[in-house]
Amino acid sequence: VQQYPYTQPGQMPGGAPQLRPRRRRKGCLITSLVVLLLVCIIGGFTLITAQRVLAFGSAISTQSPLSTQTGYMGTGDRVNLLVMGYGGGNHNGANLTDSMVVMSLLPQSHHTTLVSVPRDLYVQIPPGSGQYHKINTSYEFGSNNGANPADGGNAAAAKVSLVTGLDVKYWLTINFQGFREFIDAIGGIDVYVPDSFTANYPANDDPSINPNWIKVHFSKGMQHMNGQTAIEYARARYVLDNPAEGSDFARSARQQIMIKAALTKVKQMSTWPSLYNALSALQRTIYTNLSLADLMQFALKMDLNNAHRVGLSNQNVLVDATAPDGEYILKPSNDNWQAIKDYVKKQLYT
Repeated sequence: VQQYPYTQPGQMPGGAPQLRPRRRRKGCLITSLVVLLLVCIIGGFTLITAQRVLAFGSAISTQSPLSTQTGYMGTGDRVNLLVMGYGGGNHNGANLTDSMVVMSLLPQSHHTTLVSVPRDLYVQIPPGSGQYHKINTSYEFGSNNGANPADGGNAAAAKVSLVTGLDVKYWLTINFQGFREFIDAIGGIDVYVPDSFTANYPANDDPSINPNWIKVHFSKGMQHMNGQTAIEYARARYVLDNPAEGSDFARSARQQIMIKAALTKVKQMSTWPSLYNALSALQRTIYTNLSLADLMQFALKMDLNNAHRVGLSNQNVLVDATAPDGEYILKPSNDNWQAIKDYVKKQLYT
């Protein structure tokens, strides 16, 4: 793998991508990861002791494992779960949420709506401060840069509630460094790559964190991937030699390939002895204010195959803009925040 410093667009070998505006990012991947993680949790529970299950449930949640905040979803009321993915680590920007998706579920009908909130949306943070930042900083600010994750989750959920009009009481965070460790813990995954391609990829997943880029290549055919390679394969977008692989459709297809490969690996009997270690990796990957029991109910009731996907973007209720410091941002069209709420309400799968 070749690595080189980031330069201005047009100067990088192969042509560096324009980094702005950022639009659709990891919404599809983040929802798929939730399903994978929860399937592994449920599957793993059949192989380990009740004591280990309870310890796991306590580690990943602010709630006791068998408690319920939703009445185990028997009331029929809509349940909204904000899922956030962040890079993790000890560097600057490690707690900026790269993806924010509200999973809105009607438990009785299983109807599921996925509302993607763009990270570049410009909002007031902290509340009442008069200061504005991108919404992806809400978790970072609320958690005191990761020191208090529950406070960060609550702050982000409150801000997303204010923007969308949804009553978002619950949240779940995914640390992508932990997901890499999870893939490694199950011994990697075997992925069939349908088309070869080469891409420029940010060395630390986000060029705003690390300005260096690497060049990644995937050859057609069956490939064994570790956690880092799997993430690179799923997220690669700045393709150099096969333009079709740089499309949203291609990335979505690759993400589904990766998820299916991981599920296949987990189901193999040869993988079962490693599930204990995989659950340990999951403890470092997810954190939520739903109890383990509620989280499993949510996973069982979701219908992602038929979910209605809603993306707030400059194609509907938002417009491109520039912050006072020159940074690219998104704002409501005509500064009409109510229009965002009306749009989301109209799009909900009922």
